[in-house]
Amino acid sequence: MAHVSLVTLGVDDLTRATGFYESLGWRRSSASVEGVVAFLKGGTVVLGLFGRTDLAADAHVDADAPGTHGNVALAMNLESESAVDDVLGTAADAGGHITKVGQRTEWGGYSGYFRDPEGHLWEVAHNPHFRLTDDGQVVLPVAD
Repeated sequence: MAHVSLVTLGVDDLTRATGFYESLGWRRSSASVEGVVAFLKGGTVVLGLFGRTDLAADAHVDADAPGTHGNVALAMNLESESAVDDVLGTAADAGGHITKVGQRTEWGGYSGYFRDPEGHLWEVAHNPHFRLTDDGQVVLPVAD
């Protein structure tokens, strides 16, 4: 079963955005990569902060085109690469548009993107560095 496990916001100033969310009580994970991406835990959802243009490039969408929703990506983290491909296939069959087919990533995982029929961007990923609980919750490593 697929769960929303991560919301990624495309931001123009990663340091400022990270500090802002930390001041609201979100806890940065040691899985964050300084200057590239911040992962923050708040309740049962993980917040990802990623450069706005980098997020759009990763999803193969135009960051500045109207209606592309290239500044926010909801994400599903799944247990395997084949599960990622299955969800991407189901999304396409249901009327979604695949913007990036499932593929191995530079961070050691497997990821693809689709837009739902309203244009909302979704990443579907298998991240071997993030443990999933039986109910699909992401367990982040804790920052020091």
